[in-house]
Amino acid sequence: MTCNKDFGLSRRSMVVLAFVAALLPAQAFAQPFTAVATTGMIGDAVKAVAGNTGKVDVLLGSGIDPHSYKPTRSDIARLASADIVFYNGLLLEGKMTDALVRVANAGRPVIPVTEALDEKYLLEPEGFDGQYDPHVWMDVTGWKKAVEAVRDSLIQFRPALADTFRSNAARYLGELDKLDKYVRDAVASVPKDARVLITAHDAFNYFGRAYDFEVQGIQGISTESEAGLKRIQELVDMLVKRKIGAVFVESSVSDRNVRALIEGARARGHTVKVGGELYSDAMGAPGTYEGTYIGMIDHNATTIARALGGKTPTRGMSGQLARVD
Repeated sequence: MTCNKDFGLSRRSMVVLAFVAALLPAQAFAQPFTAVATTGMIGDAVKAVAGNTGKVDVLLGSGIDPHSYKPTRSDIARLASADIVFYNGLLLEGKMTDALVRVANAGRPVIPVTEALDEKYLLEPEGFDGQYDPHVWMDVTGWKKAVEAVRDSLIQFRPALADTFRSNAARYLGELDKLDKYVRDAVASVPKDARVLITAHDAFNYFGRAYDFEVQGIQGISTESEAGLKRIQELVDMLVKRKIGAVFVESSVSDRNVRALIEGARARGHTVKVGGELYSDAMGAPGTYEGTYIGMIDHNATTIARALGGKTPTRGMSGQLARVD
């Protein structure tokens, strides 16, 4: 698969393109373009950096799980007609790999936004030797690297618009700095012994490392894995022994296993509530604040903190959250 370094073109082709670029006016390379992003989080980054220079089409909408999603014919057509494609990588879109490879082989730039992340940063969960955790957007600082990868790829793709892309990216990265500070302040308000996050699958490990939380997922890093009875029993034991009062469901994952935890704890005399619904592999509904990356993370941090005894503004970082129970 091609990457953001050479888009799969030969050295000779790159020389020819550079020669043509020198002959043509800058406006020829500043025409509106179409970008396709696999997930909403990536789409948000591309929209922020591209601004009004291009149209961004997101394949996977609210509530759709990228781990198990199989592209439709229309998805493949959208990928094939795009001028540039952005995807997460690290096997998040495992069942889309063939489609992405075909588009790359057809000469389109196909960019994995996590490629810029140092391997030392990436998490390799126990039992997943050689497979890194793909959920890097849960750590705002880590996700800034993905935004920078988008910026650099767009600059290489449309050099004439480099100043625009740099300016847009700087503005968005500043907004992410504010978001990261809010998340840190929100979770710091949770009592130290209550910072245990139990969710449907292991999507929050980067969040846990960045913001000092113990994270336990019922399933592994992919929702394709099955949660066994042994794992559920282990977590029930933890809930009862440590008197943990809240667990969390996810918008793109069935709540069946979370409900099993609650019932198991109840059978042993310990009451556990659903602390709220978190956005893990997909953002909220389009057109809503939670349907943006910033709104998604704001919602998650505010929901987690309030459910576990912390103090946060009722409507989140900037008063835009629809509701946090």
